[in-house]
Amino acid sequence: MRRAASASSADNSGASSRRRKMMADSESIEEVAVIGNTDITPTEAENNIVNTMVERGTSLLKKMEISVAEAEKRTGKNTVNMQETYTVYLIETRPAESVSEGGTPATPDTLWRRYSEFELLRTYLLVTYPYIIVPPLPEKRAEFVWHKLSADNLDPDFVERRRVGLENFLLRVASHPVLSNDKIFFLFLTEEKGWREAVLETGFQDKVDSRLKSLNATFRVKNPDKRFTDLKQYSDELNTVISQLLRARAKVADRLYGVYKVHGNYGRVFSEWSAIEKEMGDGLQSAGHHMDTYAASIDDILEEEEHYADQLKEYFFYTDAVRAVCRKHELIQYELELAAQDLAYKKQQKEELVTGTVRVFSLKGMTSKLFGQESQEQRESRLTALEQNIQEGEAALKQKNAECREFVQTAWEDIERFKEQKNKDLHEALISYAIMQISMCKKGIQVWSNAKECFNKM
Repeated sequence: MRRAASASSADNSGASSRRRKMMADSESIEEVAVIGNTDITPTEAENNIVNTMVERGTSLLKKMEISVAEAEKRTGKNTVNMQETYTVYLIETRPAESVSEGGTPATPDTLWRRYSEFELLRTYLLVTYPYIIVPPLPEKRAEFVWHKLSADNLDPDFVERRRVGLENFLLRVASHPVLSNDKIFFLFLTEEKGWREAVLETGFQDKVDSRLKSLNATFRVKNPDKRFTDLKQYSDELNTVISQLLRARAKVADRLYGVYKVHGNYGRVFSEWSAIEKEMGDGLQSAGHHMDTYAASIDDILEEEEHYADQLKEYFFYTDAVRAVCRKHELIQYELELAAQDLAYKKQQKEELVTGTVRVFSLKGMTSKLFGQESQEQRESRLTALEQNIQEGEAALKQKNAECREFVQTAWEDIERFKEQKNKDLHEALISYAIMQISMCKKGIQVWSNAKECFNKM
């Protein structure tokens, strides 16, 4: 059922005032310096409340309740004027303090978003906050599926799991000490129209690092930070482990589904057998019903299992976010090394010009031998230019050093936060999965115990 996305003018006025209040709360945050994108423009700074300012321990989730309430399939024309079917998701928000004890919750503000808009938001966050492990989105198309699970991205069960995943993504961002205070994120939650234009106006797309540039830095950086190198290796290994775990789980689910459904044959046989027996008929019929119940229970069991599989998938996708931070550090380190190398070369040129000795072969050295030495005036002019270049190079190196130090400091703070979150989440997920498996086995034992009682009464 689609919920109404509009209300009366009085409700709209109240919603607008609530949004203004929450925006004002966000803008009154105490300023604490944290590194942001060093190329940020004045426009971006205006559109981004806390790209470089954040009050520790605060988050939007303390001020606002957020949920993705439902999904709806729609049909319309795409950018090339072709008909397409797609899914939209209803985001509901309301002030957290709006519900008094025993009172009625305020009517939530609502808007619809497509999955592609969630993708645009996450890309913006990745570029604007390169030192943060940005929470991943749920899968766009089903991965690690078993034969009974549909890989169709419009399948109702898949859409429902994605709805849960998108809500989890919003809650992750809204609870993050930095990301939660971003103005573009706030607009994503509260302004249905004009949001896309607002995010594109930040110019974040111009700051996306090219794959070639990042790959070049990976192979050419000379002094990589061992902490980031180890983290990148750990992320690769975690990705492999979770991938293998999900594949193993899919195979088990496939076979378990078959085993349970085959138990339905027991039910059919016992029912047919009961028809030819007088004294044993009732017991066989009852046992058959228990077998049918057992065979049908696997659907709910595997549906619950998908919930735990999605929790593992989240961290499977998280590994890409971790690697993105490591790649950004490699790029910053590489740029620092290039700045140091360029400065050293300029100082060498100055030394050669002052002493008149050329330590390495150069085209200018050969030119001097062929066409004679420079005049004193030419040498002084070159020396002045080199000294100016050296000063600029020293300033550039100092800036790159500061940028690298700040990136390492802020990135490592978020990495430590992520590690704590990861350990807690995976610990709880694995324990819950084990409890579910134990419960499933107990149900199987109970079914056969009930069947045994039926046989005893024959």
